[in-house]
Amino acid sequence: MNLINREVEDFCVQAYQNGKFMEVDKESLLGHWSVFFFYPADFTFVCPTELGDLMDFYEEFKKIGCEVYSISEDTHFVHKAWADASDTIAKVRYPMLGDPAGVLARQFGVLVEEEGQALRGTFVINPEGKVKVYEVHDMGIGRNAQELLRKVQAAQFVEAHGDQVCPAKWKPGEETLTPSLDLVGLL
Repeated sequence: MNLINREVEDFCVQAYQNGKFMEVDKESLLGHWSVFFFYPADFTFVCPTELGDLMDFYEEFKKIGCEVYSISEDTHFVHKAWADASDTIAKVRYPMLGDPAGVLARQFGVLVEEEGQALRGTFVINPEGKVKVYEVHDMGIGRNAQELLRKVQAAQFVEAHGDQVCPAKWKPGEETLTPSLDLVGLL
């Protein structure tokens, strides 16, 4: 099932952020870029390395108008307990969404029903609430926040400059391509 340009469905979940509980819903995503970062579970092995890596780049995401939302099938209470117990997670400043009923994980096709956990799914959502980039990993394969940041930047560039595309490994400020018959087969 292809999710590109699919609009996020209505939802409302509890979250933990900066020592407080809050609600996050579809309306919370509109008007800015978002990253949904699904991971299997709190108090595990690969997950804290990924969430810590995301935190290392969080200010860069914020600078480009993108909010990061980490999501697991744990509750917002478990997210708080994890932050209280782990120095790495205590540093996390982005919202940690609880999805114990699997509403979001099912919507994005990453829920492993028999395990009650989500695969490592990453979704870049534009300000209109549509998926522009996604990637899904098996549970044992960690992701790279720096590459995710580059993908968000490329998605933002393509949306702002519809006549141009970003080649492999493109970074802001580098040359883009304008598709044309003259380029076919030359690169």
